[in-house]
Amino acid sequence: MTFSAVIFDFGGVITSSPFEAFNRLEDERGLPRDCIRRINATDPDDNAWARFERAEIDASAFDPAFAAEAAALGLEISGADVISCLAGDVRPRMVAALDALKGAGYTLGCITNNVRAGKGSAMVFDDSRAAQIAAIMARFDHVIESSKAGVRKPDPPIYAMMCDALEVAPEACIYLDDLGVNCKPAAAMGMAAIKVTGEAQALADLRALLGLPDDWPRA
Repeated sequence: MTFSAVIFDFGGVITSSPFEAFNRLEDERGLPRDCIRRINATDPDDNAWARFERAEIDASAFDPAFAAEAAALGLEISGADVISCLAGDVRPRMVAALDALKGAGYTLGCITNNVRAGKGSAMVFDDSRAAQIAAIMARFDHVIESSKAGVRKPDPPIYAMMCDALEVAPEACIYLDDLGVNCKPAAAMGMAAIKVTGEAQALADLRALLGLPDDWPRA
Protein backbone atom coordinates (compact mmCIF):
# COMPACT_ATOMS: atom_id res chain seq x y z
CA MET A 1 0.00 0.00 0.00
CA THR A 2 1.28 3.46 -0.92
CA PHE A 3 0.37 6.21 1.54
CA SER A 4 0.54 9.93 0.89
CA ALA A 5 -1.15 11.37 4.01
CA VAL A 6 -1.00 10.79 7.75
CA ILE A 7 -3.87 12.05 9.90
CA PHE A 8 -3.46 12.44 13.65
CA ASP A 9 -5.70 12.83 16.63
CA PHE A 10 -4.16 15.35 19.04
CA GLY A 11 -4.88 14.58 22.70
CA GLY A 12 -3.62 11.09 23.52
CA VAL A 13 -1.46 10.98 20.39
CA ILE A 14 0.62 14.16 20.02
CA THR A 15 0.12 14.85 23.73
CA SER A 16 -0.43 12.52 26.66
CA SER A 17 -3.98 11.35 27.19
CA PRO A 18 -6.40 13.40 29.30
CA PHE A 19 -7.54 10.03 30.68
CA GLU A 20 -4.32 9.98 32.72
CA ALA A 21 -5.27 13.32 34.27
CA PHE A 22 -8.82 12.06 34.85
CA ASN A 23 -7.39 9.11 36.80
CA ARG A 24 -5.22 11.42 38.91
CA LEU A 25 -8.26 13.55 39.76
CA GLU A 26 -10.26 10.44 40.63
CA ASP A 27 -7.48 9.18 42.89
CA GLU A 28 -7.19 12.58 44.61
CA ARG A 29 -10.95 12.69 45.26
CA GLY A 30 -11.30 9.04 46.24
CA LEU A 31 -13.58 8.42 43.27
CA PRO A 32 -13.87 5.13 41.36
CA ARG A 33 -11.23 4.64 38.65
CA ASP A 34 -12.44 5.68 35.17
CA CYS A 35 -15.71 7.09 36.49
CA ILE A 36 -15.26 10.28 34.41
CA ARG A 37 -14.94 8.16 31.27
CA ARG A 38 -18.02 6.21 32.37
CA ILE A 39 -20.04 9.42 32.65
CA ASN A 40 -18.87 10.50 29.19
CA ALA A 41 -19.74 7.06 27.77
CA THR A 42 -23.34 7.29 29.00
CA ASP A 43 -25.57 8.55 26.19
CA PRO A 44 -22.36 9.28 24.22
CA ASP A 45 -23.97 11.15 21.31
CA ASP A 46 -26.08 13.59 23.31
CA ASN A 47 -24.56 13.93 26.79
CA ALA A 48 -22.97 17.13 28.08
CA TRP A 49 -19.51 16.17 26.80
CA ALA A 50 -20.76 15.43 23.27
CA ARG A 51 -22.68 18.70 23.14
CA PHE A 52 -19.65 20.59 24.48
CA GLU A 53 -17.37 19.11 21.81
CA ARG A 54 -19.83 20.14 19.10
CA ALA A 55 -19.98 23.68 20.61
CA GLU A 56 -23.71 23.31 21.26
CA ILE A 57 -23.08 24.46 24.84
CA ASP A 58 -20.29 26.56 26.35
CA ALA A 59 -18.15 25.98 29.43
CA SER A 60 -20.59 27.72 31.75
CA ALA A 61 -23.41 25.42 30.64
CA PHE A 62 -21.22 22.32 30.59
CA ASP A 63 -20.24 22.75 34.24
CA PRO A 64 -23.68 22.09 35.80
CA ALA A 65 -24.77 19.71 33.01
CA PHE A 66 -21.84 17.39 33.65
CA ALA A 67 -22.31 17.69 37.42
CA ALA A 68 -25.94 16.58 37.00
CA GLU A 69 -24.88 13.56 34.94
CA ALA A 70 -22.30 12.66 37.58
CA ALA A 71 -24.87 13.06 40.36
CA ALA A 72 -27.21 10.68 38.53
CA LEU A 73 -24.51 8.04 38.98
CA GLY A 74 -23.95 8.95 42.61
CA LEU A 75 -20.76 10.93 41.97
CA GLU A 76 -19.74 14.48 42.80
CA ILE A 77 -17.68 15.97 39.94
CA SER A 78 -18.20 19.31 38.23
CA GLY A 79 -17.68 20.10 34.59
CA ALA A 80 -15.03 22.63 35.62
CA ASP A 81 -13.07 19.78 37.26
CA VAL A 82 -13.06 17.92 33.95
CA ILE A 83 -12.01 20.97 31.91
CA SER A 84 -9.01 21.47 34.20
CA CYS A 85 -7.71 18.01 33.17
CA LEU A 86 -7.87 18.38 29.40
CA ALA A 87 -4.43 19.71 28.46
CA GLY A 88 -1.88 16.90 28.14
CA ASP A 89 1.92 17.03 27.94
CA VAL A 90 3.53 17.23 24.51
CA ARG A 91 5.27 14.03 23.35
CA PRO A 92 8.53 15.25 21.73
CA ARG A 93 9.08 12.16 19.57
CA MET A 94 5.62 12.52 18.06
CA VAL A 95 6.46 16.10 17.14
CA ALA A 96 9.73 14.85 15.65
CA ALA A 97 7.68 12.38 13.62
CA LEU A 98 5.55 15.21 12.27
CA ASP A 99 8.67 17.03 11.13
CA ALA A 100 10.16 13.89 9.58
CA LEU A 101 6.95 13.06 7.73
CA LYS A 102 6.64 16.62 6.48
CA GLY A 103 10.23 16.57 5.31
CA ALA A 104 9.59 13.33 3.44
CA GLY A 105 6.69 14.87 1.53
CA TYR A 106 3.70 13.42 3.36
CA THR A 107 0.56 15.50 3.76
CA LEU A 108 -0.44 15.92 7.41
CA GLY A 109 -3.88 16.32 8.91
CA CYS A 110 -5.25 16.60 12.44
CA ILE A 111 -8.79 15.74 13.55
CA THR A 112 -9.33 16.66 17.17
CA ASN A 113 -12.40 16.51 19.37
CA ASN A 114 -12.00 19.57 21.57
CA VAL A 115 -14.02 22.18 23.41
CA ARG A 116 -14.07 25.93 23.65
CA ALA A 117 -12.09 26.25 26.87
CA GLY A 118 -8.67 27.57 27.72
CA LYS A 119 -6.31 28.90 25.07
CA GLY A 120 -6.04 27.43 21.59
CA SER A 121 -6.76 24.01 20.11
CA ALA A 122 -5.41 21.97 23.02
CA MET A 123 -7.33 23.85 25.74
CA VAL A 124 -4.31 24.94 27.77
CA PHE A 125 -4.44 27.75 30.28
CA ASP A 126 -1.15 29.63 29.96
CA ASP A 127 0.35 31.64 27.12
CA SER A 128 3.64 29.73 26.79
CA ARG A 129 1.91 26.36 26.39
CA ALA A 130 -0.62 27.89 24.02
CA ALA A 131 2.25 29.13 21.85
CA GLN A 132 3.87 25.68 21.95
CA ILE A 133 0.64 24.02 20.81
CA ALA A 134 0.09 26.64 18.10
CA ALA A 135 3.56 25.89 16.71
CA ILE A 136 2.71 22.18 16.55
CA MET A 137 -0.64 22.83 14.91
CA ALA A 138 1.11 24.91 12.25
CA ARG A 139 2.85 21.74 11.03
CA PHE A 140 -0.43 20.28 9.77
CA ASP A 141 -1.71 20.98 6.29
CA HIS A 142 -5.26 20.99 7.64
CA VAL A 143 -6.82 20.84 11.11
CA ILE A 144 -10.44 20.01 11.94
CA GLU A 145 -11.58 20.89 15.46
CA SER A 146 -14.94 19.50 16.55
CA SER A 147 -15.74 22.68 18.46
CA LYS A 148 -15.43 24.69 15.24
CA ALA A 149 -16.79 22.16 12.74
CA GLY A 150 -19.88 21.25 14.79
CA VAL A 151 -19.25 17.55 14.17
CA ARG A 152 -17.16 15.18 16.25
CA LYS A 153 -15.47 11.80 16.03
CA PRO A 154 -16.62 9.07 15.58
CA ASP A 155 -19.19 10.61 13.22
CA PRO A 156 -18.06 9.51 9.72
CA PRO A 157 -18.52 12.93 8.05
CA ILE A 158 -15.57 14.39 9.95
CA TYR A 159 -13.17 11.90 8.33
CA ALA A 160 -14.63 12.58 4.88
CA MET A 161 -14.18 16.31 5.51
CA MET A 162 -10.48 15.74 6.12
CA CYS A 163 -10.03 13.66 2.97
CA ASP A 164 -11.78 16.36 0.95
CA ALA A 165 -9.63 19.10 2.48
CA LEU A 166 -6.39 17.19 1.83
CA GLU A 167 -7.61 16.01 -1.59
CA VAL A 168 -6.66 12.41 -0.86
CA ALA A 169 -8.51 9.10 -1.03
CA PRO A 170 -9.05 7.32 2.32
CA GLU A 171 -6.95 4.40 1.07
CA ALA A 172 -3.95 6.74 0.83
CA CYS A 173 -4.25 7.74 4.51
CA ILE A 174 -2.92 6.46 7.81
CA TYR A 175 -5.01 7.51 10.81
CA LEU A 176 -3.84 7.54 14.44
CA ASP A 177 -6.15 7.87 17.45
CA ASP A 178 -6.04 6.70 21.06
CA LEU A 179 -9.69 5.60 21.00
CA GLY A 180 -10.72 2.47 19.15
CA VAL A 181 -14.22 3.86 18.62
CA ASN A 182 -12.64 6.70 16.64
CA CYS A 183 -10.42 4.37 14.62
CA LYS A 184 -13.30 2.19 13.41
CA PRO A 185 -14.94 4.74 11.06
CA ALA A 186 -11.55 5.61 9.58
CA ALA A 187 -10.83 1.93 8.93
CA ALA A 188 -14.31 1.42 7.49
CA MET A 189 -13.60 4.18 4.97
CA GLY A 190 -10.39 2.44 3.89
CA MET A 191 -7.77 4.20 6.01
CA ALA A 192 -5.03 2.24 7.76
CA ALA A 193 -5.94 2.90 11.39
CA ILE A 194 -3.50 2.79 14.30
CA LYS A 195 -4.95 2.66 17.83
CA VAL A 196 -2.43 4.50 19.97
CA THR A 197 -1.69 3.12 23.43
CA GLY A 198 1.61 4.96 23.86
CA GLU A 199 4.28 6.92 22.04
CA ALA A 200 6.66 4.02 21.35
CA GLN A 201 3.86 1.75 20.09
CA ALA A 202 2.43 4.46 17.82
CA LEU A 203 5.82 5.13 16.24
CA ALA A 204 6.54 1.42 15.81
CA ASP A 205 3.22 0.86 14.05
CA LEU A 206 3.75 3.92 11.87
CA ARG A 207 7.24 2.72 10.92
CA ALA A 208 5.86 -0.68 9.99
CA LEU A 209 3.21 0.78 7.68
CA LEU A 210 5.65 3.16 6.01
CA GLY A 211 8.60 0.77 5.83
CA LEU A 212 10.86 3.02 7.88
CA PRO A 213 13.96 2.02 9.90
CA ASP A 214 13.85 1.24 13.60
CA ASP A 215 15.63 4.47 14.55
CA TRP A 216 13.02 6.67 12.84
CA PRO A 217 12.40 9.47 13.63
CA ARG A 218 15.98 10.44 14.29
CA ALA A 219 16.52 13.08 16.96
